[in-house]
Order: sequence, then structure tokens, then C-alpha cells
Amino acid sequence: MSAYFDGPGPEAQFKAFLATGKFMIQRSASSGEHVFYPRTIAPGTGTADLEWVEASGDGTVYATTVNRQRPEKGGDYNIALIDLTEGPRMMARVEGVAPDAVTVGMRVKARIGELAGEPAVIFDAEGTA
Repeated sequence: MSAYFDGPGPEAQFKAFLATGKFMIQRSASSGEHVFYPRTIAPGTGTADLEWVEASGDGTVYATTVNRQRPEKGGDYNIALIDLTEGPRMMARVEGVAPDAVTVGMRVKARIGELAGEPAVIFDAEGTA
């Protein structure tokens, strides 16, 4: 176990927050920069002062693609890179519109949904949630 680490790892903490309905990301107390994917030290600086803060849930589609799948396997779905208002970029699904209707620059809002039986951050196009 690392000297920087006491208790469940950052990914487990993130998933535990999702299980309670909260979308949390990390922020460096010294720089104020937000971080995603959960980790024990801040990228670039190596500081171990990351704290959990609630994400606004607001974002913009940076890139998008459609994963094509047979209807009996659930049909097509969207996969997008989302730039969060706080700064980090994350991969997620955009729902509430046809998978191929998701466009770069589209404003989206996060919600906690379910993927593969586990809580997950899913985005809806603004005005569709």
C-alpha cells in the first residue's frame, strides 16, 4: 500500500458515489484543477491533494461515434467524448436522441443511469432529459 493511499482506491470511491446517485470528480486543492479519471495523485504536478467535489454535470460533445449492433443485442448506441464544464474530458454515452443525431458541440447534461447492471454516468442532449 502506498503512503499516499488509505482506504478504497479512487475508482472504487467513484463507483461508490455513483451508487448513491452522485457524480463526483476530483480537484487539486493546491491548483484548483479538476481531474478525471479518478487517481491518487494529480497529473502533471504529482501532488497528492486531490479532493472529491460534485460535478456540475454540464458538458459539450467533443467527439462522437455510433457503435452498430444487431437489434437483438440492444441495437445501435452512441459513444462520445464529453468535455466537462470543469475541464476534464470523459467517455460516456449520450442518450435521449438517436445515436447518429449526436453531434460535435452538442450541449449535454449528466445523469446517473445503468450500464451492464452497474451505475454509470450517462449524458442526455440538453432539453431531452
